[in-house]
Order: sequence, then C-alpha cells, then structure tokens
Amino acid sequence: MTDLAQWCRERLGHDFRDLGLVEQALTHRSLGVPNYERLEFLGDRVLGFVIAAHLYVRYPCEGEGELTRRFHQLVSRQTCAAIARRLGVPEVVRLNAQARADGGADSDNILGDVVEALIGALFVDGGEACARAFIHHAWASRMGEAPQGLKHPKSALQEWALARGLGMPTYTLVARSGPHHAPKFLVRLELAQHPPIEATGSSKQDAETEAARQFLERHANAPA
Repeated sequence: MTDLAQWCRERLGHDFRDLGLVEQALTHRSLGVPNYERLEFLGDRVLGFVIAAHLYVRYPCEGEGELTRRFHQLVSRQTCAAIARRLGVPEVVRLNAQARADGGADSDNILGDVVEALIGALFVDGGEACARAFIHHAWASRMGEAPQGLKHPKSALQEWALARGLGMPTYTLVARSGPHHAPKFLVRLELAQHPPIEATGSSKQDAETEAARQFLERHANAPA
C-alpha cells in the first residue's frame, strides 16, 4: 500500500480505487491542471446537501432561520479549514514553491477548498454513502454546536428580504484577481429594486457575506 493510500484509509476512512482523484483533490491550481477546482465544485454541493439533510432530521422543531444559521456555521470556510488541519491536509497539499513559501499550506481558503475537493473525490470514487459517512464522522463533534453570535449576514438578509416580499437576493461573481494563493473575489449582490452592491473578499463566500453585511447596514432600518 502506498503512503497516499494509507493516508486515505486512516484519515478519510476509504480505500480508493482511483488514487488519481485524491492526487487531484490535493493539488492547488498553482501547479496547473488538473487541480482540485472541479472536485471542489462537486464537494461543496455534496457537503451542503449532507449537512442540510442532517440538520433537518436532527432539529425537527427548529425553523428555517435557526437551521440556516447552523448550516452556515458548519459549512463555513473556517470550519472546513479546521477539519483540514485535523486531517493533516497541510502536510500533504500540493502547491508550487512560491505558494507554499507564502503560507498557502495554512491558508483557510486553500485548506477549505481541499476538504471540499476530497469530499468530491469520495463521492466520485465511493458514491453518496461514502461521502456522507466521511462528513458525518469528520463533522460529528460540531453538529451539535449552537450557532455563534449574531445571525450570519446572508441569513439575516434573506429573512429581511422575505419578510418584505422582495424574493431572494442573488449573488454574482464579477471578477477574480490576485495570485493563486491569495485570490480576491468581487461579487455583486442584487435584490429587487434596490441598487446593487459590490464587495470583495478572499473567497467567494467571504465576498458574498461582506455584500450582505453592507446591504443590511444601508437598508436594515427601512420600514417593512
């Protein structure tokens, strides 16, 4: 058994038929293609589905707002990065020399992306049950955590908009800039007749959160 296969068995709980999927999931775009981006796209959606389904069953008496706050906390970049560190991802993630020298192996953005990519790899290689089992195990200690602090800005904005019959806010990625290990994302938030708001962040999620926060600062005190 190779070192990578052993790492997968011990850390991910799965014997991969195709270790190339793991190699891809651990490869940052600074090394070119193939890299983890396609698997991250898939894993992000699988993670969201599994967490949402778990919360729906675990908290039958909670409303949408409380479930949404729990959801955002569990799928946040910080939570994913913390799980990556516990799995030992910083030691195995693959970056070019410059990205590693700049601290890419301990970047919340990169580590969070890799965890989602690994979930994507588990889904492709072992199916939904395999990915679900990993998520339930890796997130087990966090599933019962109470939502921290105030409502997440995106959740608060969603509730504000729905209460006023404005529909759902939409977020559009306008641009991505900066080096691979320190990207900047520009996002546009649009909601009904209100002027759009653009905001930046070190991840698409962070940019969306900042746009929602700015919108609430401008309009939260408007009459319902």
